[in-house]
Amino acid sequence: MARYFDVHPDNPQQRTIGQVADSIRSGALVVYPTDSCFALGCQLGSRDGIDRIRTIRRLDDRHHFTLVCRDFAQLGQFVRIDNDVFRAIKASTPGSYTFILPATKEVPRKLLHPKKKTVGVRIPDHVVAQALLAELGEPLLSSTLLLPDEEEPMTQGWEIKERLDHSVDAVIDSGDCGTEPTTVIDFSSGEAEVVRKGAGDASRFE
Repeated sequence: MARYFDVHPDNPQQRTIGQVADSIRSGALVVYPTDSCFALGCQLGSRDGIDRIRTIRRLDDRHHFTLVCRDFAQLGQFVRIDNDVFRAIKASTPGSYTFILPATKEVPRKLLHPKKKTVGVRIPDHVVAQALLAELGEPLLSSTLLLPDEEEPMTQGWEIKERLDHSVDAVIDSGDCGTEPTTVIDFSSGEAEVVRKGAGDASRFE
């Protein structure tokens, strides 16, 4: 049965955030809010977490997982970025964007796209997500909480708790989340390619 944490959206309780971070370090799979919609998150090296996310969302091995990072310095440890791409991403973060980039050796092989050796990265503009990332001290391995055969993500924490009570270990609720996933920009070729239009303004990359 999943633990349910009701967190203040503007001043998240540090003790609660600490409890969630400890559970993630111990292998928990959690649902947490972002600036686009709720996401599934686990520790970077958690094979069990990856497998559970794949099962919940019925994902194949071509799915791009996302490393949700606290800031640009952390993001730069996990992907290779040239100067032009650096400026474009820097100007758009934090925000509702996911960027697909060539991965460094810091990224576990299991997370990489099997052919491209790329990974998704993003920096959320959300108080609770940022508090959790700060406490954790490393990126969260994440995927949008969009269930199979459903067109829109769930927006309410209590509903997620009811639906996924036996599939996840914790749900962090800080109020309704949006229904629009991030805008996805593929920079793996060095040029911006808009893969998915979502919550972030895609026009700056077109």
